[in-house]
Amino acid sequence: MGITAEALREGLDAIAMREPGIARALEIAGYPEPRIRTRGYATLMRTIVGQQVSVAAAASMWGKLEAYLGPDLPPAKLLSADFDTLRACGLSRQKQGYLRSLCELVDAGVLDLEALPADDEEAIGTLTRIKGIGRWSAEIYLLFAEGRGDIWPAGDLAVQAGLHKLLALEERPSEKLTRELAENWRPHRGAAAIFTWHCYNNPAL
Repeated sequence: MGITAEALREGLDAIAMREPGIARALEIAGYPEPRIRTRGYATLMRTIVGQQVSVAAAASMWGKLEAYLGPDLPPAKLLSADFDTLRACGLSRQKQGYLRSLCELVDAGVLDLEALPADDEEAIGTLTRIKGIGRWSAEIYLLFAEGRGDIWPAGDLAVQAGLHKLLALEERPSEKLTRELAENWRPHRGAAAIFTWHCYNNPAL
């Protein structure tokens, strides 16, 4: 599960004591709601299905895929499906390839999502072995599905834009600078990431 409401509050309170911009924004915007996803390969499947398409298109594809596979989404059934069957679910050749990569690793027992490495960077490395799962997708999974409190997706444009606003920077920071700016927020950077999304479109800030 993701970071709990209590952990979010504790993490943001700790950061606010070090960072006036965060303290000010907390007073205006309040604490964000938890973002929680289910641990397991179904969440990664849904991530792949939703890449580079609208929310509505992703929901439609997911509904068709889930109806075909059944509620347990057995990886072996997806692996046995032919191209046209999956195409009828709306899945492009690329998405099919990514889903097959994930299901092959799960079906072979190579990828155990209940026992990812405790070290965050090692866990990211394990997840990015899956075709179609890059660093950002791996970080989002670890943050929302595993509730790892110090995940900091510095390459996320909304995180960068949120920092631009929260810290009153002259311009949106680069990924490198975004990573550097949050070093002093360890081990609560996950709470900070969720807060930047919470504040990103808030007109009061």
